Amino acid sequence: MANITLKGNEIHTTGNLPEVGSEAKGFTLVAEDLSEKSLSDFAGKKVVLNIFPSIDTGICAASARKFNEEASALENTVVVNISKDLPFALGRFCASEGLKNVINLSDYRTNFGETYGLTITDSPLQGLLSRAVIVLDENGTVKYTEQVPEIVQEPNYEAALEAVK
Repeated sequence: MANITLKGNEIHTTGNLPEVGSEAKGFTLVAEDLSEKSLSDFAGKKVVLNIFPSIDTGICAASARKFNEEASALENTVVVNISKDLPFALGRFCASEGLKNVINLSDYRTNFGETYGLTITDSPLQGLLSRAVIVLDENGTVKYTEQVPEIVQEPNYEAALEAVK
């Protein structure tokens, strides 16, 4: 389990991020239109998984905006925002912000958080996903991971985007 903090207080997750060089585990998540999307839907593309607790918090919103801004310049790459938020909330936020270069997927009825070791097991955020970034290459191999050590801290965008190149 990962040891991370929430405003300096230790919290834990169900596991650890996948190892760099390993094959990404398959997953199915829920899209804004309530259809299901799987990792296999992105086959042949580089994938940036931007994972966070809730789009309705400042840092989560900032990461969605930043990756949306950077995504338009990435060739053969898709950025996927993932949280436990309902698909409607993810869609509402991105529509109101004009974010069109990211895909929003919800883990509200799937097991992505457990599969990737990201579900928070204690604290007021229990049941939500921790803040993390996972970059996959075109073959689904993990190229980069970051378990953000402090929930209220933004991820290292530069390192994640460099891993895409």
